Amino acid sequence: MKRRHAAAWAASALAATLAATGALAGPATAAPDANAAGHQARIATATDPVTHDENDRVPEGAEWTQHYFPSADDSGTELHADVLLPEGLEKGEEVPVILSVGPYFAHAGATGDEGWSHTGPSSRFQDFTEGADVFAEGYAFVMVDLRGFGGSTGCLDWAGPGEQADVEAAIDWAASRPWSTGAVGMYGKSYDGVTGLIGNNLDQRALKAVVSQEPVWDMYQYIYSNGVPRPNVTGTANAYNGIATIPPMADDDPRYAANARWEETHPECLTENSAGYRISDQDSKHWKSRDLARLAKGSDTPLFITQGFIEPNTKPEEMEEYLRNHRGPERGWLGQWDHVRGGDRVPDGRLAMGREGWYDETLSFFDQYLKGEKPTVRYPKYAMEDNSGDWRAQSTWPVVERRAGISLGGGSYVDDGGASARAGLTASGRAAPGTPEQPSGTWDMENAPALEPAAPRGLAKEAAKQQRAGEVASSFFAWSKPIERDVRITGTPQVSLHAKGSGNVMFKLYDVAPDGTAVMFDEQVSLLERGRFTVDLKSTDWRLAAGHVLAVEIGTIQTGSWRDTPSGETIEVRNATLNLALDGTADDVATGGERSPFLDTYLRQYTVELPAGPPSFTVPGVRKG
Repeated sequence: MKRRHAAAWAASALAATLAATGALAGPATAAPDANAAGHQARIATATDPVTHDENDRVPEGAEWTQHYFPSADDSGTELHADVLLPEGLEKGEEVPVILSVGPYFAHAGATGDEGWSHTGPSSRFQDFTEGADVFAEGYAFVMVDLRGFGGSTGCLDWAGPGEQADVEAAIDWAASRPWSTGAVGMYGKSYDGVTGLIGNNLDQRALKAVVSQEPVWDMYQYIYSNGVPRPNVTGTANAYNGIATIPPMADDDPRYAANARWEETHPECLTENSAGYRISDQDSKHWKSRDLARLAKGSDTPLFITQGFIEPNTKPEEMEEYLRNHRGPERGWLGQWDHVRGGDRVPDGRLAMGREGWYDETLSFFDQYLKGEKPTVRYPKYAMEDNSGDWRAQSTWPVVERRAGISLGGGSYVDDGGASARAGLTASGRAAPGTPEQPSGTWDMENAPALEPAAPRGLAKEAAKQQRAGEVASSFFAWSKPIERDVRITGTPQVSLHAKGSGNVMFKLYDVAPDGTAVMFDEQVSLLERGRFTVDLKSTDWRLAAGHVLAVEIGTIQTGSWRDTPSGETIEVRNATLNLALDGTADDVATGGERSPFLDTYLRQYTVELPAGPPSFTVPGVRKG
């Protein structure tokens, strides 16, 4: 079967993206369809397939059927699948399966009523099925509703043992169909990217490859940071409870409709789901069963990932641990973007990730591992974009030329939520900025509200000023000597320290230019622990240019990105150490890609005034720098 040229679907993909809210791609058709005006659209059953001519919600070139099967945990949960097969597939002919498992495939809409006039399969990944021309290329595309969503029964179990059983069942079911070759690949982004990671962890023989875009690597990290709740501690539960209660469409088949109303007769499901998010203990059985990075140990499914390092929603936390535990072939696009798909475009037409060829490369990946076809193009294992906007190819991530443990010394701060710095700004005659409001409402892995800047402008500079004056403020800083040559901070920075007092601590890393402007490029928070403790920051890939200074801020939590409770205590920090993985830049191998548009948005939002202070440490050079 012949693949269509990319130009044939580019206009459709762009239209889908422009129809979305913000930078997120929505359904390829977000308005009521015209099909039903002329005649009643046909509804598929397990034995009666429906084509595009019979129901315009079915993609062209595909036939739609619906199926039901049990989950793998003997809970009685019934799962629903929408199956799209290449149109005209002969009896006895077999095709490999691209599978997506998630909460966003309800017939009425991904996260709510999308205004369809009649039922049909979800268009969530129509950008992919069109962009990669999967039906003409001889693939089935299967969408399975997780328990409690769409046409599936059961109580929600956010990436827990129940949903893991759903993924297991979906893989086995897809592999065992008479039209299946038995080779299954998983595709998704965000939540259905998470289920791809789960699939890899399950180590089933039928699963041959996983494509996971912008997932969560450890579910705890999406709700808490080392004991400190994030703003979505209630909003995410509310979001998925709402998605689970999306009503069926008027013309859905009776079995689907009954399953879609499951929560009406099982209200305890929503209560239990909300309660799980309120468990703050990272070492609890609840969260350990959802630590996907830890559970990936020894897994070997070929894995193709994307991750935005400055992603404001599903952040790169525990990504390095997951990849370290994974033993199979890997591919990745890692760079400076937000919560977007590989083929998404921003309103002016630029690719959101800045790199061409997403659909061709993913199709090649599936061809290799599901069909056994040797790639005709040599793609880099990892295509990387750092904050310079330049792209490079490398064989793995992270590439570490040198590891360094840098002594930061110590200091004191008041765990006051930034009140000291704001008071200082008021005393200096400048208006004291307010505390950023915490986002409210629902917050799911696909649609998060825009976050406030890292801190109200002026706070960092004021805290540094108070430190120089010998005052104990909301935070204190350590500055490096100017960097002698370009060096890249990569992997997962860590800070370890000994603290006296109870409350919270926040760590921030700044790239300080010679003109005194600084970009906050990494941060993390934690409840203070007794004795010496270590905190992982977010994974990063940030180039410090020659002449720039690395600044480290340690102090109270001053942003709206966490729901912290300041203790009001003065915290004494001793023997703080910053552990860095460093990579040089001289041997970079360029690969195709343009500057991702979100990078400039991030730089505008996270650049503050913070002149370098007296240096107390040196960032070691690297051989390749």
